[in-house]
Amino acid sequence: MNRIVRMETFHDEFVCFVRVTADDGAIGWGQTSTYNADITAQVFHRQIAPWALGADSHDIAGLVHLIERREHKYPGSYRARALAGLDTALWDMAGRRAGKPVASLIGGGPQRIRAYASSMKRDISAADEAARLVRLCGEQGFTAAKWRIGAECGDDIDEWPGRTVEIIPTVARALGDGIDKLVDANSGFSVPRAIEVGRMLADHGVSHYEEPVPYWDLDATKAVTDAVPIDVTGGEQDWDLVTWKRMIDMRAIDVVQPDVMYMGGMTRTLEVARMAAAAGLPCTPHSANLSLVTMCSMHLLAAIPNAGKYLEVSIEGDDYYPWQRNLFLGRPFKVTDGHVAVTDAPGWGVEISPAWLDRATYSEAALENFRPSAYGALYHKGGKL
Repeated sequence: MNRIVRMETFHDEFVCFVRVTADDGAIGWGQTSTYNADITAQVFHRQIAPWALGADSHDIAGLVHLIERREHKYPGSYRARALAGLDTALWDMAGRRAGKPVASLIGGGPQRIRAYASSMKRDISAADEAARLVRLCGEQGFTAAKWRIGAECGDDIDEWPGRTVEIIPTVARALGDGIDKLVDANSGFSVPRAIEVGRMLADHGVSHYEEPVPYWDLDATKAVTDAVPIDVTGGEQDWDLVTWKRMIDMRAIDVVQPDVMYMGGMTRTLEVARMAAAAGLPCTPHSANLSLVTMCSMHLLAAIPNAGKYLEVSIEGDDYYPWQRNLFLGRPFKVTDGHVAVTDAPGWGVEISPAWLDRATYSEAALENFRPSAYGALYHKGGKL
């Protein structure tokens, strides 16, 4: 057994990287979920680190299981977001120890993964969105592209009047027959409106319809899935495995889209992928930014038997997501001929930028400064973190 002896976080408001060190000197880099990462870093040190310090760094699934039960009074998104930092760091450590990519550890290996160009913008006209997607597909070879319709959780109120009915045919015609077409409604419609829009999408060759109605209403989602002739997809926000089981068992969606970081890491995401595989459903992970989540999703798609058609790759530049700037050394998400590469580099195959780490807020939890508590967790000498 190689025990975990140090857990460090480096964060700003948007990103929190985690470095885990074992007593044999092995290290691994992971990441909690993005957005409000400063809050997640506190959750990590308060509710994840005390249970992980001193634990076996090889038993990732066992440790994830333990923490979920020890922190059973605090289920929810933040616990999962923080747990992702530990889980992804331990997978990276395992890959570095073995000299293999994580994809190889979970049944896959180095390969090229087809990508789709994913637009996050709604404050863009139909003509401008069509022009930029056509340009990017030409420049980078994308053979699939996704754009936004409706308004986020919009209750049938469009981003501006008439935008949805304009942008669907405009972008679809501009992309033409050689590009797979996807849209994301971000929970924007009621069931009747979602069905109406879904039929319009089918008429214009769109095959992927993401979160047409409020994602938490599985019965409403299933009603749309049963009524439209194209794939309804979803699940990006969901972290609870019981909800995932119900979603899959009732066939609320046609394609599952777990987010590795929202889920709590690779271990729990693999559980969703396996449930979907048993039900005959494909898994196309959600990875809507260029942080570690996209790299983790690449490794996942390179390994699971029910991998979806493509990887989501955000096309937004630094003006839209300025926090994405210079997170990593090199260009780990470079798109060539519409594909990204899972290489044979150990672990996740990326290195965090030292310059970014130098600017980040730093916190450390070390085994040498902890003592056992009456509840079995480790507590800092000065009190629980």
